[in-house]
Amino acid sequence: MKMLWPVLGLGLAFLLAGCDKPGITPAATVAGTNAPLKTFETRGVVRSLPESGHSLVVRHEEIPGYMPKMTMELNVRDTNELAGLERNDEITFELVATTDTHWIQNIKRVGKAAINDTAAIEGEAPTNSNPGYQLVKELAPGDALPDYELIAEDGRTVHFSDFRGQAVAFTFIFTRCPLPDFCPRMGNNFSAAREMMQTNAPALTNWQFLSVSFDPEFDSPEVLRNYARLYRHENANRWLFVSAPRSVLSKLAPELDLMLAQEEGGSISHNLRTVVLDPLGRIHEQFNGNQWTAAELADSLQKAAALK
Repeated sequence: MKMLWPVLGLGLAFLLAGCDKPGITPAATVAGTNAPLKTFETRGVVRSLPESGHSLVVRHEEIPGYMPKMTMELNVRDTNELAGLERNDEITFELVATTDTHWIQNIKRVGKAAINDTAAIEGEAPTNSNPGYQLVKELAPGDALPDYELIAEDGRTVHFSDFRGQAVAFTFIFTRCPLPDFCPRMGNNFSAAREMMQTNAPALTNWQFLSVSFDPEFDSPEVLRNYARLYRHENANRWLFVSAPRSVLSKLAPELDLMLAQEEGGSISHNLRTVVLDPLGRIHEQFNGNQWTAAELADSLQKAAALK
């Protein structure tokens, strides 16, 4: 793991010229599966082209009824469509969302956007002139997680230290994120992992799940309570939804290599981080991205809970 990471500044702003209202294609099915899909015609600005060659970081316009303006790393099904694209290219494309994944297609360059960068976003190194810049040591397995204040779904102030003696699995989400393989996958994996813990390790009682929102301005306790019902229904046993204040995120995010940038209009760009703590509050394991499974998380949490 890298030793130092900058806190990414807040306040990226730029203009999208001449945006039309996106269209929505009625639900269909993915070939070879029963997963329904929706297709949204939209447009945005290329922010970067990841080295993997299978995705594109795009700052897209609002998709009414689906999600607000965001900067997201979007899957690309036909990588030939990336040929010739550059940062700041304005593009039109179709966003396809199924029940468990997404991709973009029919990518067309339509111009160059007028950009005014005032802060770094994921994948870009900030400078010392960035007021949000500071160096923070990235934590590794075995390191103790510093104690931070969180706001619970019932309005209480809680701390990580409140869960000492329990193994804790926590992940980062925000409720306005609809892409199925981003925040919703974190919720579905937590739901399945919690069921596995209750079924496969009934003798273990010292464990807890936390879903941590990094959008505290929007994700009020009431919003979190309503969102939580989508995944845990009326059973809140050992699963709490909380939000992290901005002052906490400025320290916690770089400690876990969680990259965040909030942009004008509420758009948020982010990556995915899920962490398991042992009963002493030390990092037992960290899962990056979204390719880990509920079974892997439950196994890690079970092992952590057994530690003294």
